[in-house]
Amino acid sequence: MPSSPLRVIIPIFPEFTALDAIGPYEVLRMLPDTEVTFVAKAGGVVRTESGVVGLHADASLDEVGSADILVVPGGWGTRALTRDEEMLGWVRAIHETTQWTTSVCTGSLVLAAAGLLDGLDATTHWSAVETLEKLGARYTAERVVRQGKIVTAAGVSSGIDMALTLVGLIAGDDVAKAIQLAIEYDPQPPFDAGSPAKAGEEIIALNATLRDRRTVAAPR
Repeated sequence: MPSSPLRVIIPIFPEFTALDAIGPYEVLRMLPDTEVTFVAKAGGVVRTESGVVGLHADASLDEVGSADILVVPGGWGTRALTRDEEMLGWVRAIHETTQWTTSVCTGSLVLAAAGLLDGLDATTHWSAVETLEKLGARYTAERVVRQGKIVTAAGVSSGIDMALTLVGLIAGDDVAKAIQLAIEYDPQPPFDAGSPAKAGEEIIALNATLRDRRTVAAPR
């Protein structure tokens, strides 16, 4: 008998960051014998933090009781989720069934609020470090941090790195490399300002100004 496909579950919620969910999705959907499902409190379209882009959730939380891989994206909306016992209870229950529990950006705040990162090394968006540590994790300034079956990724674009790392662990490096080639993930950024250490104080201040105007997506 053929084995069941690997089930990847990505919960989405109001004001999530689009790339946090779509980056891992584009990688993991190409993993052989894998199905990816977006879930939300209720099925239907859920809007990102821009309010313009939306993704369709094909299932509600109460319709999904297990997963092989859980991917929790980040975004403005994670602050509310850290106090949302319905979502936190669901995350805890799903984590009990997973082979891998993962997060992108401030999705790690949700894992931490659920008690899954207590005393563990983890990463998040650079602007949310203090919040992550208050929730019980030990911040580690790396793009991808693995602690047993829990894998956290830093801000937004690092979700692709996390997903490729996961594919390598599941299916081997060659499969991960083939998927990396398929999405032509060959970073050559025009500017070397992708971390606070590289950007400098002036750019950090400009980022804060743009974020306050909500013209640049970043977690609060």
